[in-house]
Amino acid sequence: MATTADIRNGLCIKYNNDIYKITEFLHVKPGKGPAFVRTKMKSVTNGKVLDNTFSAGHKIDVVRVETQSYQYLYAEGDDFHFMNTETYEQITLPKSALDSPELLKEGTVVMVQINTETEMPLAVDMPASIILEVTYAEPGVKGNTATNATKPATVETGATINVPLFINEGDKIKIDTATGAYMERIKE
Repeated sequence: MATTADIRNGLCIKYNNDIYKITEFLHVKPGKGPAFVRTKMKSVTNGKVLDNTFSAGHKIDVVRVETQSYQYLYAEGDDFHFMNTETYEQITLPKSALDSPELLKEGTVVMVQINTETEMPLAVDMPASIILEVTYAEPGVKGNTATNATKPATVETGATINVPLFINEGDKIKIDTATGAYMERIKE
């Protein structure tokens, strides 16, 4: 049994007969009253996000997970197929297990969290950033750069990202997978 002091991002816990992954947490110590931990948790079974507050010292039931490297193969409807990079064994995960499935490119290596008790895959940890090619972008208007103006651009996976005006079709851009935001243009 762990306590709220052990809460961190990515921790999987049992709560209300379901398994949740902690996506955000904040330890709050108000001037008056006891301390507490405010969390945002995502269900690994159905993808629902739940805001919850635990009082300090509250006992939590941690799920033991093992992280293994998998390569993304292809999507089929709402199912995503992955292959273990060591054993070549394939698994299928629902779209709800992924944080940003629209940014997943075939061949990308991700880390899959697997419950050690049941050997069931729980969640997929994407790389911190991913490099994708822009397949469609409106042409930028020259002289319209007084502010941080952005335009929508479609990348090779089909996702639409807001990018600066100087980005054109064929450019490779780095995208933050946690927020889905443009980071920088990649020069080759």
